[in-house]
Amino acid sequence: MAEGRSNRAIAERLSVIERAVEKHVAAVFTKFDLHASPADNLQVLAVLAYLAEIS
Repeated sequence: MAEGRSNRAIAERLSVIERAVEKHVAAVFTKFDLHASPADNLQVLAVLAYLAEIS
C-alpha cells in the first residue's frame, strides 16, 4: 500500500487472491478509524497513520 500499489497488484505480488488483500486493507482502515471520503485517499491516510504510530 505504501508503494502505491493497487489491491490487485498487491495480491499478485503476494500470490494471494485480491479478496484477501481487500479484507486486510479494510482491517487496516478499521484499525486507524479511517472512513471513506471523496476528498481523501484512504490508502495514503492509512500509511500516514502507520508512520505516525511507529514514530
